[in-house]
Amino acid sequence: MGRLFGTDGVRGLANRELTPEMAFRLGWAATTYFGRACDCKPVITIGRDTRISGQMLENALAAGICSAGGKAVLLGVVPTPAVAYLTGHMNAQAGAVISASHNPFYDNGIKFFAGDGYKLPDEVEAELEELVMVGIEEMPRKEGADIGTLEVHRDLVKHYIDYLESTVAGDLKGLKIVVDCANGAAYEVAPTIYKRLGAEVVVLHNKPDGININDHCGSTHLESLQAAVKEHGADIGIGHDGDADRCLAVDENGEIVDGDQIMVSCALDMLNKGTLKDNTLVTTVMSNIGLHQAIKKAGGRIEVTAVGDRYVLELMRKEGYVLGGEQSGHVIFSQYSTTGDGVLTALQLLVALKASGQKMSQLAACMTKYPQLLVNVRVLGKEGWETNAKIAAAIAAGNQELGEEGRILVRPSGTEPLIRVMAEGPDQKQLDRIVGEIAAVVRQEQGEAK
Repeated sequence: MGRLFGTDGVRGLANRELTPEMAFRLGWAATTYFGRACDCKPVITIGRDTRISGQMLENALAAGICSAGGKAVLLGVVPTPAVAYLTGHMNAQAGAVISASHNPFYDNGIKFFAGDGYKLPDEVEAELEELVMVGIEEMPRKEGADIGTLEVHRDLVKHYIDYLESTVAGDLKGLKIVVDCANGAAYEVAPTIYKRLGAEVVVLHNKPDGININDHCGSTHLESLQAAVKEHGADIGIGHDGDADRCLAVDENGEIVDGDQIMVSCALDMLNKGTLKDNTLVTTVMSNIGLHQAIKKAGGRIEVTAVGDRYVLELMRKEGYVLGGEQSGHVIFSQYSTTGDGVLTALQLLVALKASGQKMSQLAACMTKYPQLLVNVRVLGKEGWETNAKIAAAIAAGNQELGEEGRILVRPSGTEPLIRVMAEGPDQKQLDRIVGEIAAVVRQEQGEAK
């Protein structure tokens, strides 16, 4: 069996790959692990999104927790970052989220937060995997009065909403917002907090039925949000994903505002207020070169990590930086949250928008978004590509031609037989040619897989 935990927990087709039996084992394993350092019954919170399989997996996960002698606290349908926040708020030993984020409804996933609200490090996930693989007859079960308990607390999400409100100085009065809830975990929380802060709110896709989560809606399908913003004459549109740990935006003209533009907008606001630690924004290698130029022009600096919000957060925690994220809309405000939070991100963007006195299109225009081209080259083998002289020469030639106005990034896929060739620059035709030339050399040197 391969590694159970991927980049964002355990995921798979619900009831085939991610089964109730696996959920039970994960609940038992988490309670066993976190119970080692606990003098009482370990408490594990459980939140889920709106997928039809969520209740099935929720009950199986809770059964595993109880079997190992823990207390399962069911939070109901809540955003992923709400689980992180409430786990710490309740002094629980861990939190569990049942969601597959932006994936279709038939997929699902289970991931854990530690008691401090942060995602588990790799070494802890490895120990959980070992426990999960214990034979069913070898799994110690609690008996009698030591059997665990289950509590249902659907009302605890109000503490999360109150906390979100406390992160905003002032209000959102005067802003007209369209919010697309993706028929997901934010379908109640997002409209509630935006309205509470005084915004005029038009709500889309807030009627989940178990199978319509992310279905042509939310941050991965912004078309209906774009149309609604123009139809209602709104100042901005906010698009959440299924578990609401990220968001993208749409300006008043219906144009998409991606994670890079959101980060620049918020970073500039924080630079003006003097609240951006060391004037530094943390982002990944995939962020547009326009982001780098905008932050540099404003007197700030960029720290770059590998792809993945966990690497962004790692560096932020190490150096004490307060803002970081990804082009996809996973943005972390570490002074407020231990993980990416789509609703919090939207609130901070709305604050920046109102403070600027500009339209969203003007604020987003602070960053020039350069054309970006990505080609996935399917190869026979990835080994040795980084030391191949011909590939290195092709990359160097491309970089020399683009100069300071562009860049090239070549990296292997972590899960597939692919080498990804990405380039940015002001001229799309030039990018097409340069990326094509590098991809051809990669195919020649690494072998092309059919």
